Amino acid sequence: MEKETKCIQAGYTPQNGEPRMIPIIQSTTFKYDTSEDMGKLFDLEASGYFYTRLQNPTNDHVAAKICALEGGSAAMLTSSGQAASFFSVFNICGAGDHVVSSSAIYGGTYNLFHVTMRRMGIDFTFVDPDCTDEELEAAFRPNTKAVFGETIANPALTVLDIERFANAAHAHGVPLIIDNTFATPINCRPIEWGADIVTHSTTKYMDGHDAAVGGCIVDSGKFDWFAHADKFPGLTTPDESYHGITYAEKFGLGGAYITKATAQLMRDLGSIQAPMNAYLLNLGLESLHVRMPRHCENALEVAKFLEQHEKIAWVNYPGLPGNRYYERAKKYMPDGTCGVVSFGVKGGRAAAEKFMKGLRVAMIATHVADAHTCVLHPASATHRQMNDEELKAAGVSPDLVRLSVGIENVRDIIDDLDNALSAV
Repeated sequence: MEKETKCIQAGYTPQNGEPRMIPIIQSTTFKYDTSEDMGKLFDLEASGYFYTRLQNPTNDHVAAKICALEGGSAAMLTSSGQAASFFSVFNICGAGDHVVSSSAIYGGTYNLFHVTMRRMGIDFTFVDPDCTDEELEAAFRPNTKAVFGETIANPALTVLDIERFANAAHAHGVPLIIDNTFATPINCRPIEWGADIVTHSTTKYMDGHDAAVGGCIVDSGKFDWFAHADKFPGLTTPDESYHGITYAEKFGLGGAYITKATAQLMRDLGSIQAPMNAYLLNLGLESLHVRMPRHCENALEVAKFLEQHEKIAWVNYPGLPGNRYYERAKKYMPDGTCGVVSFGVKGGRAAAEKFMKGLRVAMIATHVADAHTCVLHPASATHRQMNDEELKAAGVSPDLVRLSVGIENVRDIIDDLDNALSAV
């Protein structure tokens, strides 16, 4: 099926007389006839459900749809995009391990890696996504277990050279993890360019309506864990908490990673997405292929308007001809990038704040990437934990305004920006 059809039909096929929509299984618990039947689930000898802290049928149907859209082998939903980022790394890393990450990533993810996971004994080296091959090579260590990056960085809008980072990761025997939130699988499928694991904050474009927080992890099923068995003992040696099962052996390349993340991490940490949220996410997914082109069309028109405005110091949008990432974006995302535009108002931080106060259509909100046009000053909000040096490394200048262009009539959006700029 093509991606447009997958948005509607993948993940769930109702049988005769069954509901057309994915049913909401609003139950924490599932009943079995015998203890032996339930025991097979706890031994990972049979598939099924016994407690929604680990798995739920509603979630699995929606995860299967996202998996089909990304071209993966297995997927799981999480309670948030942050949980997905954490699980994706922690599933293969532990105390004493190391990860190479692009420095141009979402501020919350940077804080997760730089502060919280370092407290857990996992070290991170952050590299400029446009670093030289020598600088990228120098970032690896003998204990490196993964490489992490974003297809389109939030909010720097850096476009990662996925193939280059994938080749570097594979040369060192580790997987590449890509956060594909901004591009979505409608505009980019990182697995086709060498990524091994793909994550999403489904709260953004996938949901698209400010309705439900969530995340997703998709495994490509292509990384050979046994080829690098010494690096990934959690997947290639027996798990005594499940009677000595070796995940990569029992579930193969296509199922080992997600099974381990479910059986261990979701079991112990419980960051499950609520079934109702998964249902709402599915509604968003059904229109994703219609909304994304409109977001991109509107964003390009807005970027062109801002580029010509006398009160705008600079504009950054990878779909804009002349942008430093334009050619790379055309390679990885020929049909469009995303609906997010960043820019600076002449006069710096004070001017940006005055401009934002004058907006009427665009709302000031921490959220991004949904049907409504919204605006944010990251240095004062999502990235406020960073100092000026860290902001610069993340591609976030103090005057940067992040505009998430919605799917309203683009004329109304541009008129709103023009009116607000007239007061600056």
